[in-house]
Amino acid sequence: MLEYAWWIWVLILFVFTFFLGILAVMGGVGGGVLFTPIVGSFFPFHLDFVRGAGLFVALTGSLAAAPGLLKRGLANLRLAMPLALVASTSSIVGALIGLTLPTWITQTLLGIAILFITVLMITSKRSEFPEVPKSDKISTMLGIYGIYYEASLNRAVEWKVHRTLPSIFLFVLIGIIAGMFGLGAGWANVPVLNLVMGCPLKIAAGTSKFLLSITDTSAAFVYLNSGSVLPLITIPSVLGIMLGSFVGVRLLAKANPRVVRIIVIAILAFAGIRSLLKGLGLWV
Repeated sequence: MLEYAWWIWVLILFVFTFFLGILAVMGGVGGGVLFTPIVGSFFPFHLDFVRGAGLFVALTGSLAAAPGLLKRGLANLRLAMPLALVASTSSIVGALIGLTLPTWITQTLLGIAILFITVLMITSKRSEFPEVPKSDKISTMLGIYGIYYEASLNRAVEWKVHRTLPSIFLFVLIGIIAGMFGLGAGWANVPVLNLVMGCPLKIAAGTSKFLLSITDTSAAFVYLNSGSVLPLITIPSVLGIMLGSFVGVRLLAKANPRVVRIIVIAILAFAGIRSLLKGLGLWV
């Protein structure tokens, strides 16, 4: 590894995250899931600092989007709050586990997790309006249902959910993974909300963003309290991702989403393999 002045790495990180922000928007993924494995594998920073910064990268985007999504009815509080409770609690547990384990074990497990996410992105299908024959007892008791205006259909769409209990257990696992590896959990939130619970895709995506603002805050506090959030890494990363996201939104209409998604999957697969081999000491 070549040695540079400290500010050179800060500048490189800012430029890198700027392009990462563009790619994340056009690829339809959160910046956190790209940031942690790539920066952790290819930059000379300790993995604890990278995971702490990764949570703030994911948190920044969700906090910016959450109020607007709630206002438009695309994120639902009754749906989000019980899931946020279990996910945020388990993310704290995940963060504590991640900070306790030796770095090589965390690096290896991160590589495995990223490769799993890559496979999930390749194989998972999404349904715009899933069929939910009947609400289950838990969702009925909690009053989880809603109506939102669907512009493409020019009408209001009513929705309800089912399979609430297995989904709660899945969100426990999602929270642990998010906290342990410093990943935003949108890659897992949306498939569970959409395919397991039966939320319309827009409600699933909007509620997922709102969930991240709670889940990532809990895990980020653990990293912040342990001294694992380094401003020299976190600040340029957050600024780069934000500016890149603004540009990505403007380029989205002109980009081929299929091509961009293939690029994102390829980068994730490479970063996952690199992280796995680095953790095992096979690729320094």
